[in-house]
Amino acid sequence: MDSTALRIVPSLRFEAALEGAGLPRLTAGTITWLQVNVGRVCNQACHHCHVDAGPKRAESMSAATVDRVIALMAASSGLELLDITGGAPELNPNFRHLVQAGRALGLRVLDRCNLTILLEPGQEDLVDFLAAHRVEVVASMPCYLEENVDRQRGRGVYDRSLEGLRRLNAAGYGDPDSGLTLDLVYNPGGPFLPPAQGALEADYKARLGDVGVRFDSLLTITNMPIARFRHDLQRSRRLEAYEELLERSFNPAAVPGLMCRSLVSVGWEGGLFDCDFNQMLELRLDRSTGRSLWDIESFDDLSGRPIATADHCFGCTAGCGSSCGGALG
Repeated sequence: MDSTALRIVPSLRFEAALEGAGLPRLTAGTITWLQVNVGRVCNQACHHCHVDAGPKRAESMSAATVDRVIALMAASSGLELLDITGGAPELNPNFRHLVQAGRALGLRVLDRCNLTILLEPGQEDLVDFLAAHRVEVVASMPCYLEENVDRQRGRGVYDRSLEGLRRLNAAGYGDPDSGLTLDLVYNPGGPFLPPAQGALEADYKARLGDVGVRFDSLLTITNMPIARFRHDLQRSRRLEAYEELLERSFNPAAVPGLMCRSLVSVGWEGGLFDCDFNQMLELRLDRSTGRSLWDIESFDDLSGRPIATADHCFGCTAGCGSSCGGALG
């Protein structure tokens, strides 16, 4: 296990919050969304990264594991979306094979892109590949201000991100007539909740439009108090206050839309999890439902399972709610 990961014991506080709101324990419905983390190798090392990804990481999903994912996708009847993440997922040598297989199965395929990867040596044709296969791009852009982006993601990242966006725009991404989807992701720069998604999206479109960049939608995602962000909070002695903010902001109306209710998360080694955050905390599925890709016959097998919860789940239900698809309401 990675020494920076945090093993946790499931907490009853989130379960108590559900009960207090008259809501049952979380269970999964039909699995329509498959999120595959293909590794922790990345060309960046962002301060808020819940994956602890970076250039010095070596974890990468093998070809055999990718092939098992593909076989299970083919055997599953309910899947609609293949969501590929990392690290920088494009750095996995099997990334393009997985994309092509997902599209051949008729799935929407989503690439969680950090934008600067588009400028890396060896990735010169990446934009053309994504466009040719109609891959939906969800790109990290934590602010429209250079100072804030570079503080969170590293010096020079803002300018390189803009160049990546311009290359995507040149290929048709962000053009409503092209059918190529480009969404941006906002993460708060500190221990506070995201602002209203709609209003912030308008600000992003105005400010980025001034520098000739266009995109479709903005997704606001709450920072989880885990991994690298948790360590930063601990160093600054703000962890307890942030966790209290998340719990105090619990919104029962966000619970029906939680991503874990229709999603399965696959780790780079083939482990199965209820979400990407549980994956980073080594909080695996219940043993009775299968804990790895080799324990199941299809992802349909994971419908109806109980979902493992802990204190970090307050991050997804705070305020307007948060998921890998943005605010929940």
